[in-house]
Amino acid sequence: MLRHIIVLAALVVTCSAIYGAELTLDFRNDPVGQMPKGFVSTLAGSGSPGEWKIVEGDIPSLLAPLSPNAPRTTGRGVLAQLSQDATDERFPMLIYTDETFGDFTLSTKFKLVSGKAEQMAGIAFRIQDENNYYYIRASGLGNTFYFFKIVNGVRSAPIGNKMEIAKGVWHDLTIECRGTTIKAMLNGKPAIPALDDKSFSSGKIGFWTKSDSVSHFGDTSINYKPRETLAQVLVADAYKKYPRLEQLKIFAPTSGTTNDIRIVASLDKQEVGLPAPLEASEVIAKRGYYYARNSGDVVLTLPLHDNNGEKIAAIRLVMKSFVGQTENNALARAMPVVKSMEVRIQTLQDLLQ
Repeated sequence: MLRHIIVLAALVVTCSAIYGAELTLDFRNDPVGQMPKGFVSTLAGSGSPGEWKIVEGDIPSLLAPLSPNAPRTTGRGVLAQLSQDATDERFPMLIYTDETFGDFTLSTKFKLVSGKAEQMAGIAFRIQDENNYYYIRASGLGNTFYFFKIVNGVRSAPIGNKMEIAKGVWHDLTIECRGTTIKAMLNGKPAIPALDDKSFSSGKIGFWTKSDSVSHFGDTSINYKPRETLAQVLVADAYKKYPRLEQLKIFAPTSGTTNDIRIVASLDKQEVGLPAPLEASEVIAKRGYYYARNSGDVVLTLPLHDNNGEKIAAIRLVMKSFVGQTENNALARAMPVVKSMEVRIQTLQDLLQ
């Protein structure tokens, strides 16, 4: 079971609260023996896929014990990678699919359980695909804590330190990404030098192991800055620049077909993802635009073009009418809004990311 908690930055006193939102990956209520929902198992390198399941495990209590005799660990569900395929260049990952992260602070617990070839556990982040991502991992056999970068399947040299990583005990891992800066702490202490890398600005986050490592992971919290698509940024900026706008929405195909046009940006974010009105589909598919007047407003639906001049989306503007308002001067009022957006759009994919 995954709990999504959105918190206001002003009400949270942790340093990571500047990001504005908190996501808790809570494994305690997920069914034992099953992979948690909201994740996908994938494999970098070769060998068999990972076997990711919820298992019963003892994990340190989140609250301080009330008495010296109180239990310091609690038995509940934890995430485990159980496959023992000892293929050397084998990196099972379990990726969280419901969010893409730019700036974030992640906190988790991990325990190295067993492994003859390797005993490793880590976090992969800013994942683009299986061949492009960062990861930070701890090695119990090698007694190292390292950062690596994978670009087009090629692994960088390690950055980090040699240190004892005890097997069979829980360790606290914290990773912070802010812009191009990457930091990591192990058991509350800085474990790698602060890094600066521009390869990936955002991506998915996932749990990572190597070879035959059997590793456990506890509840994980991610404080992050919610990402906005370019379409949403364009709408927000237009409202600031053109205060006379009554309403502004962007419509675009989101599933690779012009038969499925949806709202991709609106001041009311709850509308995002809803089907677009018929005139939006017609404006994208055909020449021309849509114009109407009602209750003192003028409504225009116009095409949006990419940098090659191709129609990729439509924009709906609602503006206050005035005495003598004509279709032509409504167009004249609307075109600066459209042009200010088009100069920032390279492709449809850019608009939706």
